[in-house]
Amino acid sequence: MHTSALVLFSGGQDSTTCLALALSRYQRVETIAFDYRQRHSVELDARLKVLEQIRQQFPQWAAKLGEDHLLDLAVLGAVSETSLTRQTAFKMESSGLPNTFVPGRNLLFLTLAAAVAYRRDLQVIVTGVCETDFSGYPDCRDDTMKAMQLALSLGMDKRYLIDTPLMWIDKAATWDMARVLGGQALVDLIVEHTHTCYLGDRIHRHDWGYGCGECPACVLRANGYEKFLRGESTTPLVVAGQLQPDYGP
Repeated sequence: MHTSALVLFSGGQDSTTCLALALSRYQRVETIAFDYRQRHSVELDARLKVLEQIRQQFPQWAAKLGEDHLLDLAVLGAVSETSLTRQTAFKMESSGLPNTFVPGRNLLFLTLAAAVAYRRDLQVIVTGVCETDFSGYPDCRDDTMKAMQLALSLGMDKRYLIDTPLMWIDKAATWDMARVLGGQALVDLIVEHTHTCYLGDRIHRHDWGYGCGECPACVLRANGYEKFLRGESTTPLVVAGQLQPDYGP
Protein backbone atom coordinates (compact mmCIF):
# COMPACT_ATOMS: atom_id res chain seq x y z
CA MET A 1 0.00 0.00 0.00
CA HIS A 2 1.33 3.41 -0.97
CA THR A 3 1.68 5.86 1.90
CA SER A 4 3.91 8.65 0.56
CA ALA A 5 3.99 10.87 -2.51
CA LEU A 6 5.94 13.59 -4.28
CA VAL A 7 3.72 16.08 -6.15
CA LEU A 8 4.99 18.02 -9.16
CA PHE A 9 3.70 21.36 -7.92
CA SER A 10 3.90 24.48 -10.10
CA GLY A 11 1.35 26.46 -8.11
CA GLY A 12 -1.26 26.34 -10.86
CA GLN A 13 -4.83 25.10 -10.77
CA ASP A 14 -4.04 21.56 -11.90
CA SER A 15 -1.09 20.91 -9.61
CA THR A 16 -2.93 22.42 -6.63
CA THR A 17 -5.85 20.06 -7.23
CA CYS A 18 -3.40 17.17 -7.51
CA LEU A 19 -1.76 18.24 -4.26
CA ALA A 20 -5.13 18.27 -2.50
CA LEU A 21 -5.88 14.80 -3.82
CA ALA A 22 -2.49 13.50 -2.69
CA LEU A 23 -3.02 14.97 0.77
CA SER A 24 -6.35 13.17 0.98
CA ARG A 25 -4.78 9.85 -0.10
CA TYR A 26 -1.31 9.63 1.39
CA GLN A 27 0.15 9.97 4.86
CA ARG A 28 3.25 11.93 3.81
CA VAL A 29 3.36 14.34 0.88
CA GLU A 30 6.21 16.49 -0.42
CA THR A 31 6.26 18.92 -3.33
CA ILE A 32 8.72 19.72 -6.09
CA ALA A 33 8.99 22.53 -8.66
CA PHE A 34 11.42 23.55 -11.37
CA ASP A 35 12.83 26.92 -12.36
CA TYR A 36 13.54 26.51 -16.06
CA ARG A 37 13.52 30.28 -16.69
CA GLN A 38 9.89 30.10 -17.71
CA ARG A 39 8.30 33.26 -19.00
CA HIS A 40 5.65 32.99 -16.28
CA SER A 41 8.16 32.61 -13.45
CA VAL A 42 5.71 34.40 -11.17
CA GLU A 43 4.25 30.92 -10.62
CA LEU A 44 7.28 30.13 -8.47
CA ASP A 45 6.18 32.83 -6.01
CA ALA A 46 2.49 31.92 -6.27
CA ARG A 47 3.18 28.30 -5.33
CA LEU A 48 4.66 29.33 -1.98
CA LYS A 49 1.53 31.33 -1.20
CA VAL A 50 -0.62 28.34 -2.12
CA LEU A 51 1.37 26.07 0.20
CA GLU A 52 1.03 28.62 2.99
CA GLN A 53 -2.72 28.89 2.50
CA ILE A 54 -3.20 25.12 2.42
CA ARG A 55 -1.38 24.81 5.74
CA GLN A 56 -3.50 27.58 7.26
CA GLN A 57 -6.89 26.63 5.89
CA PHE A 58 -6.66 22.84 5.99
CA PRO A 59 -5.01 21.76 9.26
CA GLN A 60 -5.91 18.12 8.61
CA TRP A 61 -3.70 18.30 5.52
CA ALA A 62 -0.99 20.49 7.06
CA ALA A 63 0.22 17.63 9.24
CA LYS A 64 0.85 15.53 6.12
CA LEU A 65 2.50 18.26 4.04
CA GLY A 66 6.25 17.91 4.22
CA GLU A 67 9.31 19.40 2.56
CA ASP A 68 9.17 21.49 -0.61
CA HIS A 69 11.90 21.19 -3.25
CA LEU A 70 12.82 23.73 -5.94
CA LEU A 71 15.34 22.66 -8.59
CA ASP A 72 17.23 24.98 -10.93
CA LEU A 73 16.73 23.81 -14.52
CA ALA A 74 18.16 26.79 -16.38
CA VAL A 75 19.57 24.37 -18.95
CA LEU A 76 16.04 23.51 -20.11
CA GLY A 77 15.27 27.14 -20.83
CA ALA A 78 18.62 27.54 -22.57
CA VAL A 79 17.99 24.74 -25.06
CA SER A 80 14.31 25.57 -25.65
CA GLU A 81 13.03 27.90 -28.36
CA THR A 82 9.41 28.14 -27.24
CA SER A 83 6.90 30.83 -26.32
CA LEU A 84 7.18 29.73 -22.69
CA THR A 85 10.92 30.39 -22.59
CA ARG A 86 11.19 33.29 -25.07
CA GLN A 87 9.29 36.53 -25.63
CA THR A 88 7.50 35.30 -28.74
CA ALA A 89 3.84 35.20 -29.75
CA PHE A 90 1.78 32.07 -29.23
CA LYS A 91 1.22 30.16 -32.46
CA MET A 92 0.96 26.73 -34.01
CA GLU A 93 4.10 25.26 -35.52
CA SER A 94 4.38 23.37 -38.80
CA SER A 95 4.69 20.19 -36.73
CA GLY A 96 1.10 20.65 -35.60
CA LEU A 97 2.15 21.38 -32.02
CA PRO A 98 1.72 24.79 -30.37
CA ASN A 99 4.93 26.69 -29.67
CA THR A 100 4.10 26.48 -25.97
CA PHE A 101 5.40 22.91 -26.10
CA VAL A 102 8.76 22.69 -24.31
CA PRO A 103 10.42 19.53 -25.69
CA GLY A 104 11.49 17.10 -23.01
CA ARG A 105 10.07 19.16 -20.14
CA ASN A 106 7.86 16.54 -18.50
CA LEU A 107 10.39 13.80 -19.20
CA LEU A 108 13.08 15.76 -17.39
CA PHE A 109 10.70 16.78 -14.59
CA LEU A 110 9.73 13.18 -13.92
CA THR A 111 13.31 11.93 -14.04
CA LEU A 112 14.48 14.48 -11.50
CA ALA A 113 11.37 13.98 -9.38
CA ALA A 114 12.13 10.26 -9.28
CA ALA A 115 15.68 11.00 -8.17
CA VAL A 116 14.39 13.17 -5.33
CA ALA A 117 11.75 10.55 -4.48
CA TYR A 118 14.50 7.92 -4.33
CA ARG A 119 16.50 9.99 -1.84
CA ARG A 120 13.42 10.91 0.20
CA ASP A 121 11.94 7.39 0.13
CA LEU A 122 8.70 8.52 -1.54
CA GLN A 123 6.69 5.90 -3.40
CA VAL A 124 4.34 7.82 -5.70
CA ILE A 125 5.01 10.68 -8.14
CA VAL A 126 1.89 12.77 -8.77
CA THR A 127 1.60 14.97 -11.86
CA GLY A 128 -1.28 16.94 -13.37
CA VAL A 129 -0.78 15.95 -17.01
CA CYS A 130 -3.94 15.44 -19.00
CA GLU A 131 -5.04 14.11 -22.39
CA THR A 132 -8.50 15.70 -22.32
CA ASP A 133 -7.67 19.41 -22.10
CA PHE A 134 -4.08 19.30 -23.26
CA SER A 135 -2.69 21.14 -26.27
CA GLY A 136 -1.41 18.09 -28.07
CA TYR A 137 1.73 17.82 -25.96
CA PRO A 138 3.14 14.31 -26.52
CA ASP A 139 4.75 14.29 -23.06
CA CYS A 140 1.31 14.60 -21.43
CA ARG A 141 -0.08 11.41 -22.92
CA ASP A 142 -1.02 8.40 -20.85
CA ASP A 143 1.28 6.20 -22.94
CA THR A 144 4.18 8.53 -22.14
CA MET A 145 3.44 8.35 -18.42
CA LYS A 146 3.28 4.55 -18.48
CA ALA A 147 6.55 4.37 -20.38
CA MET A 148 8.22 6.75 -17.92
CA GLN A 149 6.93 4.76 -14.96
CA LEU A 150 8.48 1.60 -16.39
CA ALA A 151 11.76 3.27 -17.35
CA LEU A 152 12.22 4.99 -14.00
CA SER A 153 11.32 1.88 -12.04
CA LEU A 154 13.79 -0.21 -14.03
CA GLY A 155 16.52 2.42 -14.15
CA MET A 156 16.45 3.08 -10.41
CA ASP A 157 15.54 -0.44 -9.36
CA LYS A 158 12.67 0.91 -7.31
CA ARG A 159 9.00 0.41 -8.07
CA TYR A 160 7.47 3.83 -8.74
CA LEU A 161 3.85 4.70 -9.35
CA ILE A 162 3.20 7.76 -11.52
CA ASP A 163 -0.23 8.98 -10.49
CA THR A 164 -2.07 11.14 -13.07
CA PRO A 165 -5.45 11.98 -11.49
CA LEU A 166 -6.42 14.51 -14.17
CA MET A 167 -5.55 12.37 -17.19
CA TRP A 168 -9.10 11.72 -18.39
CA ILE A 169 -11.05 14.75 -17.13
CA ASP A 170 -11.51 18.24 -18.54
CA LYS A 171 -10.85 21.58 -16.85
CA ALA A 172 -14.42 21.93 -15.60
CA ALA A 173 -14.16 18.55 -13.88
CA THR A 174 -10.85 19.65 -12.37
CA TRP A 175 -12.68 22.55 -10.71
CA ASP A 176 -15.31 20.07 -9.56
CA MET A 177 -12.68 17.75 -8.13
CA ALA A 178 -11.27 20.63 -6.08
CA ARG A 179 -14.75 21.36 -4.74
CA VAL A 180 -15.25 17.73 -3.71
CA LEU A 181 -11.85 17.53 -2.04
CA GLY A 182 -11.83 20.83 -0.18
CA GLY A 183 -15.22 22.47 -0.58
CA GLN A 184 -15.69 26.09 -1.57
CA ALA A 185 -12.65 27.02 0.53
CA LEU A 186 -10.34 25.13 -1.85
CA VAL A 187 -12.08 26.53 -4.93
CA ASP A 188 -11.63 30.05 -3.55
CA LEU A 189 -7.99 29.35 -2.73
CA ILE A 190 -7.37 28.20 -6.30
CA VAL A 191 -9.10 31.27 -7.72
CA GLU A 192 -7.22 33.72 -5.55
CA HIS A 193 -3.73 32.27 -5.17
CA THR A 194 -2.85 29.83 -7.97
CA HIS A 195 -1.26 30.98 -11.21
CA THR A 196 -1.88 29.69 -14.73
CA CYS A 197 -1.36 32.60 -17.16
CA TYR A 198 1.53 32.05 -19.58
CA LEU A 199 2.27 35.79 -19.60
CA GLY A 200 2.64 35.93 -15.83
CA ASP A 201 -0.17 38.47 -15.39
CA ARG A 202 -1.02 38.94 -11.71
CA ILE A 203 -2.73 42.31 -12.26
CA HIS A 204 -5.99 41.49 -14.01
CA ARG A 205 -8.46 39.71 -11.70
CA HIS A 206 -11.26 37.62 -13.22
CA ASP A 207 -13.91 35.43 -11.62
CA TRP A 208 -11.64 32.43 -12.25
CA GLY A 209 -8.44 34.11 -11.00
CA TYR A 210 -5.59 36.28 -12.22
CA GLY A 211 -4.32 36.35 -15.79
CA CYS A 212 -4.24 38.11 -19.14
CA GLY A 213 -7.44 36.37 -20.17
CA GLU A 214 -6.15 35.76 -23.70
CA CYS A 215 -3.31 33.25 -23.63
CA PRO A 216 -4.16 29.56 -24.16
CA ALA A 217 -3.84 28.75 -20.45
CA CYS A 218 -6.19 31.57 -19.42
CA VAL A 219 -8.78 30.68 -22.04
CA LEU A 220 -8.79 27.04 -20.97
CA ARG A 221 -9.09 27.93 -17.30
CA ALA A 222 -11.83 30.51 -17.89
CA ASN A 223 -13.92 28.23 -20.09
CA GLY A 224 -13.62 25.39 -17.60
CA TYR A 225 -14.68 27.64 -14.75
CA GLU A 226 -17.78 28.84 -16.60
CA LYS A 227 -18.74 25.28 -17.42
CA PHE A 228 -18.18 24.31 -13.79
CA LEU A 229 -20.43 27.14 -12.56
CA ARG A 230 -23.16 26.02 -14.96
CA GLY A 231 -23.03 22.56 -13.42
CA GLU A 232 -21.85 20.95 -16.64
CA SER A 233 -19.00 19.00 -15.07
CA THR A 234 -18.96 15.69 -13.30
CA THR A 235 -15.75 14.31 -11.89
CA PRO A 236 -15.56 10.64 -12.96
CA LEU A 237 -13.86 9.66 -9.70
CA VAL A 238 -16.73 11.14 -7.73
CA VAL A 239 -19.28 9.24 -9.79
CA ALA A 240 -17.32 6.05 -9.13
CA GLY A 241 -17.41 6.78 -5.42
CA GLN A 242 -13.64 6.81 -5.12
CA LEU A 243 -13.40 10.35 -3.74
CA GLN A 244 -14.78 11.23 -0.36
CA PRO A 245 -15.48 14.90 0.48
CA ASP A 246 -12.86 16.44 2.75
CA TYR A 247 -14.08 19.95 3.38
CA GLY A 248 -11.63 21.04 6.05
CA PRO A 249 -12.37 22.37 9.51
